[in-house]
Amino acid sequence: MSKESAFPFAVNAATSARLAKLNIHNVWDLALHLPLRYEDETHITPIADAPIGVPVQIEATVRHQQVQFRPRKQLVVQVADASGHVLYLRFLHFYPSQLQQLAEGNTIRALGEIKHGFLGDEMIHPKIRTATDTMLAQTLTPVYPTVNGLTQPTLRKLIQKALDSIPDDDTLPAALLAQLNLPPLSDSLKLLHAPTLEYAIRDLHSGTLPAWQRLKFDELLAQQLSMRLARQRRLEGQAAAIQGDGHLSQPLLANLGFTLTPAQQRVVAEIRQDLTQTHPMHRLLQGDVGSGKTIVAALAAIAAIEAGFQVAIMAPTEILAEQHYLKFSQWLNPLGLSVGWLSGSQKKRDKDQIKTQLFQGDIPLAIGTHALFQDDVQFHNLGLIIVDEQHRFGVAQRLALKNKGRDVHQLMMSATPIPRTLAMSFFADLDVSVIDELPPNRTPVITRLVNSSRRSEVERLVERACAKGEQVYWVCPLIEESETLQLQTATETLNQLQTVLPQLNIGLVHGRLKPAEKAAVMTAFHGGDIQVLVATTVIEVGVDVPNASLMVIEHAERMGLAQLHQLRGRVGRGANASRCVLLFSEPLSELARARLKVIYEQTDGFEIARQDLNIRGPGEFLGARQSGAPMLRFANLEEDLPLLEQARSLAPKLIEQRPDVVRKHLQRWLAQRAAYLAV
Repeated sequence: MSKESAFPFAVNAATSARLAKLNIHNVWDLALHLPLRYEDETHITPIADAPIGVPVQIEATVRHQQVQFRPRKQLVVQVADASGHVLYLRFLHFYPSQLQQLAEGNTIRALGEIKHGFLGDEMIHPKIRTATDTMLAQTLTPVYPTVNGLTQPTLRKLIQKALDSIPDDDTLPAALLAQLNLPPLSDSLKLLHAPTLEYAIRDLHSGTLPAWQRLKFDELLAQQLSMRLARQRRLEGQAAAIQGDGHLSQPLLANLGFTLTPAQQRVVAEIRQDLTQTHPMHRLLQGDVGSGKTIVAALAAIAAIEAGFQVAIMAPTEILAEQHYLKFSQWLNPLGLSVGWLSGSQKKRDKDQIKTQLFQGDIPLAIGTHALFQDDVQFHNLGLIIVDEQHRFGVAQRLALKNKGRDVHQLMMSATPIPRTLAMSFFADLDVSVIDELPPNRTPVITRLVNSSRRSEVERLVERACAKGEQVYWVCPLIEESETLQLQTATETLNQLQTVLPQLNIGLVHGRLKPAEKAAVMTAFHGGDIQVLVATTVIEVGVDVPNASLMVIEHAERMGLAQLHQLRGRVGRGANASRCVLLFSEPLSELARARLKVIYEQTDGFEIARQDLNIRGPGEFLGARQSGAPMLRFANLEEDLPLLEQARSLAPKLIEQRPDVVRKHLQRWLAQRAAYLAV
């Protein structure tokens, strides 16, 4: 896809570099760089009528100016308007030019919020203009997101030049716009950058204006078009048809010690059917915590290995990758299959040996972290990629692994269920399989909210659980003391629990431990030698210890819903009744209170994910933050579902009937991000 034209006017190198930090690379990027807020400089408010705490513009004459040095250096200016009412302007940082601008006798305009001060009503750091030089503005003044060195006046001038430069021709036909009841794009942009006073600022930010609806629809349509085209390209691709003969999968199933649930059997059949096609599989496997996704992934991998292909499994953390390595080794080694392990912390000699074996085809299955997609890792015959917790990888990272094999099959797994609107939007090019039932031996987890002031009661609960031969997780969010958050740390918690429960064997695991130390602790906990495991959130996914029946989560109010749900899923994996205690500290913010209410009331991962989407937005579900390119800037998936439905319905018709419109629309909206949309 060709890039949109760059700036048709002069932009110096320094300004261009600063614009690039805002992801502005061309004239359309400038035009789509919308204001954070607006200032009203269209009228003057008499000081006597100016409300407290609301931005207003006053016009007044400077009566007195003084630089004070207590309690710190500051400039205090007394002004009065035509009615004689007085206001003080206070500047904690100021320049010599401001002293001149605010000289006694000068008439100025000041824009800011009035507060009650020691001397009287005052504005702190107001925006100042010389009244004689400035006519009143005819439109609201935009305030844009910016970076150091790029001032608001400079940005406003550049954006105005961009608006004057963009062509009036629309990507969408006039008849279609009329049918959708949407205004032209150029009119919408000009309105949002410089609205007249008739538009209340509240309405401008509500997203319901036709101008906002146009931008949101365009963005959603571009996304739907790109996803449809990505699916088309995939279906036109050439991948090896993979069909296992069962000589490995049958003995594995026979030796598992449990039977697959009907949901697991259905999903395995869907994946195997995909693998037999000559176009690359692109399937998302969803399942709530503990639903049994790992064995499904193992059966997919074995089908590829039976057909003579290599498999790569990528996990976001070393502890999860290690868990997969141990589990897959347990299943595959008895079948005579080698499992390779590749991580960033390995010794160079060990890495080089694994890389050589992968290149020669001696290892059929490789498991690792980001180390798997380094340039010097080459596979002999890669046929299938499995990405666990796919939303935690940047899009660019998934693209790099995908490029290891030409048109390879891809299976992505997520224990964070994707809400319907998100699946419709960002996963429109995927086939989705859902494991919608838990294994029969899973016990429900009882969740309790406990104020941290009752910590001693929770310690007694830990003691009683261990006395019955059960094991406990105690999760802390930080490793080292943070002056800003003042959270309980894992090392402090370890020392405290060892003091109050000296009879128990208590271990510690966190992300900064060396892999060998981490593995030793996890092995001891899994074997029952460690009764209480104090851990950071590295145990969030993948850890499976059936004897662990109690989890305590410190400072639960600081964590997101998905993280709390994942952590809670580490217990309830055995026959014992299981509990999850969420310790919280007051005061609670409204957001924290809402999160804790949801996790206390809900056990359904899909409902938790839906509410989490409302709180966090789509970025963390998708890995968009790591890619550096947010996928939706204007639309909100929950609020704008009707627009999403319209875009979803229109996209296939445009692809079939108006490829010229599709090409033009995508070039305008997604020229910089085309590669990300294919993974």
